[in-house]
Amino acid sequence: MQARSERTRRRLVRAGAQMFDRNGYASATPGQIAQAAGSTKGALYFHFASKEGLADAVQEQGRAVLRDFVSGQRAAGVPPVQALIDMTHWLAWALHEDPVIRASFRVANESTGRQPPVTDFHQVWITEVLRLIDRARKDGDLRDHALVDGPETLLSAAVCGIEVLSGTGVSHLELRRRVGALWDSLLTALVPAGHAERYDVHASALTAELVAAV
Repeated sequence: MQARSERTRRRLVRAGAQMFDRNGYASATPGQIAQAAGSTKGALYFHFASKEGLADAVQEQGRAVLRDFVSGQRAAGVPPVQALIDMTHWLAWALHEDPVIRASFRVANESTGRQPPVTDFHQVWITEVLRLIDRARKDGDLRDHALVDGPETLLSAAVCGIEVLSGTGVSHLELRRRVGALWDSLLTALVPAGHAERYDVHASALTAELVAAV
């Protein structure tokens, strides 16, 4: 019984992500979500007190997927700057392939100026970026003049740009190429002279393996 209930909950979260991604947070209705999950509104409200609660669950799922990716890189000993590069390539992939990630960003965007969900996926992403930047600074992998908010601002803007480009319908291969070109420029501004060649600006083999495992 408990296993069946958990399967129903997972289907509702997935269906919620699909409807939020397709129709927007405000326009997606509980009835649409329940129907997409092959369930009922009663089942939806059994698992979630409200549509807002379901939106929180979608973003929590997005956070779990992101942190699984980050944890895999940390366990493999990927240097923090390379991990930042790989995270942006992972994002380019996820925005094309995973409705949970797309919905997580959309819900966060559409909640701006209103009562926010408990989880804010933008803040989740930025928190991971800040952790990696802090590690890179401590390891001496950033330029001395990059000791203020420059890297944080650049990478926050890069994430927004990747999200916007993905929404234009550009192919994943083209988006991946553009992310690599972006890092070609960013690295010279962020890392000490002569260090840029240490990093692979394209999706690394490890990133491909971790994406395939998601």
